[in-house]
Amino acid sequence: MTVAATPQSFSAGVKAELCREIPAKRCCAVAEIYGILLFCNTFSDTTVRIVTESRDFAWMLPKLLRKAFAMDFDEFPSMAAPGKLVFQITEPDKIAYLMEVYGFERENTLALHVNLAMLEEECCRTAFLRGAFLAGGSVTDPGKGYHMEMATAHHAVARETHALIGEAMGFEAKIAGRGGSKVLYLKHSDLISDALTFLGAPVSAMGIMEAKLEKELKNKVNRRCNCDDANTSKVVDAAQGQLNAIRILRERKLLDGLPEKLKQAAVAREANPEASLSELAAMMLPPITKPAMNHRLKKLMELAKEPGKEGT
Repeated sequence: MTVAATPQSFSAGVKAELCREIPAKRCCAVAEIYGILLFCNTFSDTTVRIVTESRDFAWMLPKLLRKAFAMDFDEFPSMAAPGKLVFQITEPDKIAYLMEVYGFERENTLALHVNLAMLEEECCRTAFLRGAFLAGGSVTDPGKGYHMEMATAHHAVARETHALIGEAMGFEAKIAGRGGSKVLYLKHSDLISDALTFLGAPVSAMGIMEAKLEKELKNKVNRRCNCDDANTSKVVDAAQGQLNAIRILRERKLLDGLPEKLKQAAVAREANPEASLSELAAMMLPPITKPAMNHRLKKLMELAKEPGKEGT
């Protein structure tokens, strides 16, 4: 029995696009690993633990670590296994080396921060933010809403990354708490699209804008349909009132005594209950204007309220 593949989420598609290539420059690979470590599940003096559901990220991650540090993970997941994939480094010498490269002390890992000296080049700042998103980020399907976020357990890292986003991308993310973590997030479609383009996912960014245009088009059509429905209801209600007035005049035997122009209007309305004022006006002999037709029908309704009086 063949099992159907689970449709890929929009967020997974973004990460797949970002993982198509490993940075060509080693400094960028080091910076991207830096972002991953500060936004992954665990980065302490005893353990590096990276958990992901993205197969594309899991495929790229070991190659990125080798590019940056000629280093391998101590524990690899099975790519054939369902669910979350876990990578770990537990060897003390490896962790000590990573700490040293990024300017941390193993005895003081409770307050990790962003070492900006590692991110002097623009390409490295981009790589750092890309790594942060790959490890701790997600994007909502634009068909459901606009939300992009990156979460980290390190509060100083969140503040410093917030400033880095403003400097590198030219706009500010919002920051909020969630449990013991800090979340950097964007809610505006244009900003999310710009952020994805900056990180290296222009196809996904285009998907955001296409979804926005589709929503705007649907809203415009719905507004027009609602307006048309409202106008149609008004026309139907008005026609029903006119028909009731004509019926009253006929029952009271006042219709035949009306001026010819009013009788003509009454006959046309009875014969064409769904016609618009413009259509009725064109049926008159000679044709008249829409306001003139409206005036005749209003006169019929007034006469129906005053039995025994004829129009002129």
